[in-house]
Amino acid sequence: MSLDMLTIPAKCVSESRIAELDYNNIEFGKIFSDHMLVADYKDGKWQNPQILPYGPMSLSPATSALHYGQSIFEGMKAYRDASRDVLLFRPLDNFRRLNKSAERMCMPAITEDIFMQGLEQLLRLDAAWVPPTAGCALYIRPFMFATDEFIGVRPSSNYRFSIFTCPVGAYYGQPLKVAIEPHYVRSAEGGAGFAKAAGNYGAALLPARKMQERGYHQLIWTDAKEHKYIEESGTMNLMFVIDGKLITPPVSTTILAGITRDSVLQLARDVGYTVEERKVSVEELTAAYEAGTLQEAFGTGTAATIAQIAIIHYNGTDMELPAIEEREVSNHLATELDKIKTGQAPDKHNWVHRISL
Repeated sequence: MSLDMLTIPAKCVSESRIAELDYNNIEFGKIFSDHMLVADYKDGKWQNPQILPYGPMSLSPATSALHYGQSIFEGMKAYRDASRDVLLFRPLDNFRRLNKSAERMCMPAITEDIFMQGLEQLLRLDAAWVPPTAGCALYIRPFMFATDEFIGVRPSSNYRFSIFTCPVGAYYGQPLKVAIEPHYVRSAEGGAGFAKAAGNYGAALLPARKMQERGYHQLIWTDAKEHKYIEESGTMNLMFVIDGKLITPPVSTTILAGITRDSVLQLARDVGYTVEERKVSVEELTAAYEAGTLQEAFGTGTAATIAQIAIIHYNGTDMELPAIEEREVSNHLATELDKIKTGQAPDKHNWVHRISL
């Protein structure tokens, strides 16, 4: 019997912690919902999926993920619509991307039935945690890590997959000041930069902190070979409006194929904006700024959705962009995307997965 015909067993909390939640003051990533999904990969197959109270996991000091970096994750959000149903945005795309990351990190693919059924049951159980407040959502974190108790460089034979959730507000509370990184490298062609692997983010922390100490929120990564071309920024893909055209670097082995990125580009094409997916050089960006044709810059990602960039620093100069309220393209696309995610606009691309309660 296939798993989609079964109910994943659940051990529920005796008392919910939701009373601790202030819907009007939600810090990103600090408060967690009552339950989590877990499943283990043993003897060549995924087994024993279950829903448990959210809490610590017991790990051996020799757990191989802690030593050799076989650890991947995803991020998505759930919203409420007017009927109080829970709406997921493109969850199957997150499922596919998780497995693409797993392949690159020599890890087993999670099955669609465990991922989707487990997620649906988890969200039905913790539906009260989906914030009703505008601008807020329930952030969903699927992740997988190696669990062999073994010291030696090899792929693990055992893994744990889990999903937990947390109510969140805005990831960035203000328009961003970013700086173009001229020295450090996030990823190189042929590497694992396209995967949502934990190590990619760990290696980015030091250069990001150095920029933050200089007063910038994030940095803009450039290519590893020449530091000539724009790639991405922190947790976001990057987009620019230059002379009325929406321009973004193409995805590659160094750039994450963002689901929000893809959605924004599709919506832009739907409403008639000119879209170009091509290399964007630092020289082109600075020249457009000097010519007055760099009209908008913003990041796209699950956590940030659309994060406006107010200042781009390069080579000793702060390039101040036009006021946020004057930005036609990004503001329009942000509004339309939010309407689709929350069931206020037609979903002609079938992006929304509804969970009726």
